[in-house]
Amino acid sequence: MTEAYRTRHGESPAERTFDALPPARGRGFATTWWGRAWLKALEDTALDGDQLRRGRVQARAGAVGAVSVRPGRITSVVRDRDGTRQRSDVLLREFDEAEWDRLLAVVADRAGNIAALLDREMPPHLAEDAAAAGVELLPGIGDLEPECGCTEWDHCPHTAALCYQVARLLDQDPFVLLLVRGRTEREVLDELQERSAARAAAAVRESAPDGPAADPADGATPTVRQAAGATAAEGISAAEVFAGRALVAPLPEPPPTVAEPGVPPALGGGTDPAPGLDPGALEFLAADAAVRARRLLAEALAPEHATAPFPAGLSVWQDAVRLAADAGAPNPDTARIRARLAEGCGRDRGALERAVRAWQHGGVAGLAVLEEDWAPDAEALARARAELAAAWEDQEDGADQGAPAEQGGRSGADAPGGLPRLRASGNRWTAVGSGVQLRYGRDGRWWPYRKERGQWWPAGPCAEDPAAALAGLLAD
Repeated sequence: MTEAYRTRHGESPAERTFDALPPARGRGFATTWWGRAWLKALEDTALDGDQLRRGRVQARAGAVGAVSVRPGRITSVVRDRDGTRQRSDVLLREFDEAEWDRLLAVVADRAGNIAALLDREMPPHLAEDAAAAGVELLPGIGDLEPECGCTEWDHCPHTAALCYQVARLLDQDPFVLLLVRGRTEREVLDELQERSAARAAAAVRESAPDGPAADPADGATPTVRQAAGATAAEGISAAEVFAGRALVAPLPEPPPTVAEPGVPPALGGGTDPAPGLDPGALEFLAADAAVRARRLLAEALAPEHATAPFPAGLSVWQDAVRLAADAGAPNPDTARIRARLAEGCGRDRGALERAVRAWQHGGVAGLAVLEEDWAPDAEALARARAELAAAWEDQEDGADQGAPAEQGGRSGADAPGGLPRLRASGNRWTAVGSGVQLRYGRDGRWWPYRKERGQWWPAGPCAEDPAAALAGLLAD
């Protein structure tokens, strides 16, 4: 989407206006986990399901006009079928200073949080860490307060349509949510930069720099140097080294501690940056990475590091998957790293690659869904069937599509609108004949899967609503 944010004459700097979105026929309103969480807050709050259904139909038809977003309030004009227009507002509580302080501390704690936000993504662990710090970043039951010119006291079709359209905006830019909570994108990034600079200064004050470490090769005997060269050139297996069957050089001395983080280069070159590229944001990320790298080096050189447990109590396999995911985009180096990790855990490369994708979509929870096969209770499955049926009813009203065949009912070819029949096995629901599958996690969320090369692969982040997850898979 081309963002229609613009600074108008008389418009507050803390306000963003988005042009009306095109109709959303035949697709879900949210594909990201945070967009779906926004819709869950609406659907859990509204008392009249029929009002929500009518709102979804209006949103699908493109009846929601330009959307104005500012701290505490979202506004639009929604058009009825008879052409009348209603101003509709949705209110969400702004964070106070203490809440913003805790939230920014959580964001600054991980470098990936800042990079993800700049890439218009919101990592699942960010909301979880914020909640642990006492800040509910995403709205919950009763948080989305409606106001509409039609004078309905609960969520009416107009405010519901606005909420469904906002979910599409959130999909593309989570800073929309932060603005409603009270801070603009520029304010958030500036404060994060200040915190990063303060951390760097504190790290310098707390450090006790050592003198330069001696070169471990100085004074080494030729035999050891030759053995080290032979090892590097030919390679010796770890098993042989530990068994003492090969002469190898001793490990080098640890590197010296670093007195202070390095200064990143300035990105000014006399030419204008490419559209959408913010040099200041890149310089900030580079400076923040230097601060974190220095801290990680100090932790690695600490005497207790060798006996420290795996991060956050992870198993050997979970930590191997984490390391493989952190290795970055595929290239010859990361391929070698992943091959060694897979071999060390007794898994093949394909299993590790599927695990990495699951980890990237959901961390430990996503990995568990990939590997666990269990039977949910009947109540959870019945609730999912009802949600799916309701979603396809909306499709029928908004885009002349029908409801899905019940589990064990008609085949995909017979189902109205060509929707596949769902076959359940444990916590896995497969859409017959379409190569897509939903998996139900022990946390009550639904995870999309797609068949690739004869194996089921994770296809995206989880969703609270199985209908939204399935609609996203079928739309793709």
